[in-house]
Amino acid sequence: MQIHWEGYYLDGRTAQRQKAAILLTPTALEVTTEGGGKLCWPYHEIRQTQGFYAGEQVRLERSGEIVEALLVSDTAFLTSLHSLSPELVTHFHHPSRRVTRAKLTFLAALAVVGITAALYLWGIPAMAALAASRVPVSWEEHLGQAVMEHLAPPEEWCTEQGRVQVIDQIVTTLTKPLPNSPYKFRVIVLNNPMVNAFAAPGGNIVIFRGLIERTRTAEELAGILSHELQHVLQRHVTRTLLQHVSTGLLVAAVTGDVSGATAFGLETARTLGILRYSRQNEEEADREGMQMLIRAGIDPAGMISMFELLKKEGGELPGLLAYLSTHPSTEKRIEQLKLLATEPQRKPAKLLQHYDWTDMKKICSTTTG
Repeated sequence: MQIHWEGYYLDGRTAQRQKAAILLTPTALEVTTEGGGKLCWPYHEIRQTQGFYAGEQVRLERSGEIVEALLVSDTAFLTSLHSLSPELVTHFHHPSRRVTRAKLTFLAALAVVGITAALYLWGIPAMAALAASRVPVSWEEHLGQAVMEHLAPPEEWCTEQGRVQVIDQIVTTLTKPLPNSPYKFRVIVLNNPMVNAFAAPGGNIVIFRGLIERTRTAEELAGILSHELQHVLQRHVTRTLLQHVSTGLLVAAVTGDVSGATAFGLETARTLGILRYSRQNEEEADREGMQMLIRAGIDPAGMISMFELLKKEGGELPGLLAYLSTHPSTEKRIEQLKLLATEPQRKPAKLLQHYDWTDMKKICSTTTG
């Protein structure tokens, strides 16, 4: 154990520092300054004001008529003090505590990371699922309206009335067999060349012009619509947004705060723009969408052929990737859809039998803007 140390002495009268030799004794510090002065500092009269952190200089002060100070650069000085007089210097910092504190801090950080990860992986999804199943449709509609203001501004809508009514007729055919659906579905076509489609909370379905231009039959568009309608009916979109948007939206959903739903419109729109449903949600939308087609008497082969077209042309059309990127494992899903389509059913009638589907590609000849 080292009992001789070097430091600096400040007399409290001037700013000048004097070199000092410090001797540790069982009851006090004996200090000899470079000017020949000799001081005795009993441990109970000393207080430590610096040297609690790694790399920080140790500063000890003694108060009387003036405040004197000792400065020691090496924190091992404190370790020697605790070894020599453990009972008299308990009010001084012990460097060993720093290691313990660092370990505790590290463990606390690990605990925070663990709790956060558990909350993210299990807690928030569970809360989101529960909230999504219980929020009223009116709350979803307010959230959907706020989202649509940012992602589908009215000036970009294709509004040629005759062709819009044709799409509405397809939606009516799809939803007619539904028992008391609480949603009022609305399909909006955007004058945008991207090959994409998405569902918004509350019943709005957005189809991009580029996707409609790729469809060859009404049945193919019906296949896309049935998939997106199921994301709404199964509340996939609401549940996923509650999970990925800030917790403020989740709180608003739990409390039924309609103004809260509107307030998060921009953040929700940004999230929806990059939304990726879980594989389970996608498979459920495929499965229930196929059943929706069958119940409505629409040939499910249209849904399969549309997916096959998207898969085939995915490498050629950059815009098409935007649609496929939100619908992973296309090849596997096509196989599953083919299995579902083989279930016994009445022979479907041709959808919109007397309508020339090539005419639908002119739907954006008129826009709101």
